[in-house]
Amino acid sequence: MKDNLNYTAAFEELQVIVNEIEQGGISVDVLSEKVKRAALLIAFCKKKLRSTELDVRKILQELDEPEQGEV
Repeated sequence: MKDNLNYTAAFEELQVIVNEIEQGGISVDVLSEKVKRAALLIAFCKKKLRSTELDVRKILQELDEPEQGEV
């Protein structure tokens, strides 16, 4: 997978693959490669979403904590 891949690019590529599969006419060999690539893209997107969720939770938790010196 490309090192510079981001969530948006991965999601867009995944949409293209899904559309190609839905339209049919893909040979078994090509279909196999498309499904493998889709699986990699899905894993990448899931990892990115989890990471973002953790970052947001951390930020929200920090916002809820009283600052030092506050009572």
